[in-house]
Amino acid sequence: MISPVALFWALCFVCVVNMLRYYSSLRGLLVVLRGCDPLLYQYVDGGGFFTSHGQPSKQIRLVRYIYAQRYVEHHDPEFIRRCERVRGQFVLTTALVGLILTSMIAMLIWY
Repeated sequence: MISPVALFWALCFVCVVNMLRYYSSLRGLLVVLRGCDPLLYQYVDGGGFFTSHGQPSKQIRLVRYIYAQRYVEHHDPEFIRRCERVRGQFVLTTALVGLILTSMIAMLIWY
């Protein structure tokens, strides 16, 4: 039988790997965005997105833009493809974090 603790740590590892994939895809999206739509790039603070002086309100604009699927009307198919990938990875990572929190609470109750 598989140990619940080992299963929990394996789930944490998978979640961290998916977070790294999400981070990498988001960086790639910003590179494509800089070339195809400079105005939107500035609107979401593309240059300062991953810096300590980045503006969270502008970063949330990009998250809302992708979550609401406003990219579907965009003229660049590469940008649309990357937005769909980032959105899928965001949903997957969010689900994994929820599963980890649920399993952590369950482990605290049962142990």
